[in-house]
Amino acid sequence: MRCPYCSWEDSKVLDSRASDEGEAIRRRRECLGCRRRFTTFERAERLVMQVVKRDGHREPFDRAKVLTGMLRACEGRPVPREILEQTASEIEREMTEQGALEMASGEIGDRVIERLRHLDDVAYVRFASVYKRVGDVDRLVEEIERLKARKRLEAELQSQIELIPLLPQHSGQR
Repeated sequence: MRCPYCSWEDSKVLDSRASDEGEAIRRRRECLGCRRRFTTFERAERLVMQVVKRDGHREPFDRAKVLTGMLRACEGRPVPREILEQTASEIEREMTEQGALEMASGEIGDRVIERLRHLDDVAYVRFASVYKRVGDVDRLVEEIERLKARKRLEAELQSQIELIPLLPQHSGQR
């Protein structure tokens, strides 16, 4: 593995451990040239899913693009990077499990926006303003109002009592 600092071609592995719920291996390395340390990740290569963009062109799916979009939306927000990395991995895993070789970029964006809605309201609005191409303040305000209405509905649903209580299991006695 080439050193990212001095480009020396040799390094030694100091530590290896499973990462990303077993989907990757994280290796801590030390350059044999400059002695600086760096981290690499190893993932199994899979069939590359193609993303169908809005204009119809296709490009390979790139988990890093999903993560970068979420990082930008969460910039300055109290959302740990590890949570965003885990979220990007979950989205990638869901898509892989579907087995489709192509997916519309809008479907990926919908998955991201739904996750951000649960993580952080400001990040959700930031991502939505770009993803949904909110071009003016009025549309942005509409999106914020939709978010607030959805949050109120979710809070109401959580606070409601169960109308039909669960019946106790009978042990067969009469």
